[in-house]
Amino acid sequence: MFRARAVQQETVRREIQRFLEIRPVQVAELDLDLELDGGLDGSLDGGGVLRPGPGSRPVTHGPVFVLVRRGGRPVGTLLAQVPEGADPKTFLVGLAARGHASTGPVHLPGPPPGPAPGQTSDPVPDPPPGPTPVPSTTVVIATRERAALLAHALDSLLAQDHPDFEIVVVDNAPVTDATRDLVEHKYAERVRYVTEPVPGLAVAHNRGVAVAHGEVIAFTDDDVVADPRWLTELTAPFTADPRLGCATGLILPARLRTPAQVLLESHGGFAKGFTARTYDPLDPPADEPLFPFTAGRFGSGASMAFRTEVLRAVGGFDPATGAGTRARGGDDLYGFVRVLAEGHRLHYTPHALVWHHHRETWQDLETQAYGYGAGLTAYLTAILVNRPGLLPAFLARLPRGLAYARRLTASREAEARGVGAGAGAEARAGGAPGGHDDRAHAWPGRLSRLQRRGMLYGPVGYLRARRALRLRPAQQERGTAR
Repeated sequence: MFRARAVQQETVRREIQRFLEIRPVQVAELDLDLELDGGLDGSLDGGGVLRPGPGSRPVTHGPVFVLVRRGGRPVGTLLAQVPEGADPKTFLVGLAARGHASTGPVHLPGPPPGPAPGQTSDPVPDPPPGPTPVPSTTVVIATRERAALLAHALDSLLAQDHPDFEIVVVDNAPVTDATRDLVEHKYAERVRYVTEPVPGLAVAHNRGVAVAHGEVIAFTDDDVVADPRWLTELTAPFTADPRLGCATGLILPARLRTPAQVLLESHGGFAKGFTARTYDPLDPPADEPLFPFTAGRFGSGASMAFRTEVLRAVGGFDPATGAGTRARGGDDLYGFVRVLAEGHRLHYTPHALVWHHHRETWQDLETQAYGYGAGLTAYLTAILVNRPGLLPAFLARLPRGLAYARRLTASREAEARGVGAGAGAEARAGGAPGGHDDRAHAWPGRLSRLQRRGMLYGPVGYLRARRALRLRPAQQERGTAR
C-alpha cells in the first residue's frame, strides 16, 4: 500500500512539473477585411485588422491564440507560432488564407453548410437584412465579492448594440458593501441592484428571474467581457423561432497567461465550436446517445438565455444546484434539460461571444475538476428528483451513452499520449482550442481522478443542499427569536 501511494505521489509530482513548464500564449483577434482581397483567389493582400484580446498586449513573436472574424463575426481560431522578426498581422493573415483556422479556410465565401448531424431540418433561420429583430431582454449577473471583475463585465454589457435591454446585478450572500457601492456609485440608474441572502448560484439566478422585465432573460458571469454584439446575437433566434426556449453562445479565453489557463483551453475550455446548431427534442440528434441528458454539450452558464415565460413555467433553476451550494454546480445544465424536456428547442450560436477569465492556478483546476464532476451528477439527480417521469428515458439511453463515453475517453487518452506540448511552427490546422480541442498538453490524471470523485459525491451533495434549504427557514426563525 505504501509503495502504491509513493508511486502515485511521484506521478502527481511529475504531472505538476509538466504543468509548470506550460508557457503563456498571447490572445488576439483577426478581423478579415474581404473588401481588400481583390477577388476570390485566396489572396488577402494583407487585408484585415489584428487586435489584442481583452486586457492583452499587442501581438509580438511567439505563440498566439487568435480568434478569426469575417465581417465582424467569429468564424474560427488559430493557434500559431509567430516567428521572431515577422510582422504578426501579415503572418497570421497568411495562415488564415491557407486554411489554418479551426473551421477550415476562412477567406472563401460559399453556400451555408447543411445541417450538422442530429440538427433539426428546420433550424433557426438567419435574420433578414437590416437591423436585427430582437426581443426585450433582461441580463442577469450573479456575483459575490468580486467588484473589480464585475466592473469590467458591466462596462462591456453597457456597450452592447442591443436596442432594448436592462441589466440586473444579483449580489449573492454579500459580506461587504463593495458590490452595492460599485453599482450605485459608478453605474447609477443604468444597472439595477438586488440582493439574495441565500448563498448559491441557482438561488441568485432565480432572484434575477423574479425581477426581470424582458421577454428573454440572458445570463452571464462577473468574470467575462462581452463582445458588443453578444446580446443581439444571443437573443435574435428567439424572434426567428417561436419554439425556441433557450439559446447559448461561444465562450473563449480572455487570457492565457498561466499554465492553468492554457491547459484548460487546450482541452476545449468552454467553447462549443463554430457551427450553429439547434437541438430539438422532437428530432433527437443521432450523435447524442444520452440526449437530452448530455447538457454539457449545449453550452455553459456564462453565455445563455431563456424565453422568460418558458423558464418561469419550469420553475427556474433548482436552488439546490450551482456554485455556492453543496452540489458544487450543475445549475445551468439543469436549466437546459428542463427546457428541452418540456418540448422546447435549444439553439447554440457561435456569433454570440463572451471572453471568459479562466481559473489561474493548479489549485483552481483541482477545485474546478472536482466541482465539474459533482455538478454533473448533481444536476442529473436534480432532474430525476424533480421530473421522475424522465427516469425510464434516462435508463433506456444509459447503455449506449456509457459505451459512447468509453469510446471518447479512450480516444482522448490516446491522443493525449501522442501529442507533444506547444504550438507548431505555423499552426495546428483544425486543432486550436476553439476547434475543439487541440490537447497540446496531456490532461493530468490527478484532475481526472478528482472529477470522478466529484461525480460520486454529486448526488450526495445535491441531497445535502436540498436539506440545507429546508432547514434554513427554521434556522433564520431561531436567529430572529434570539
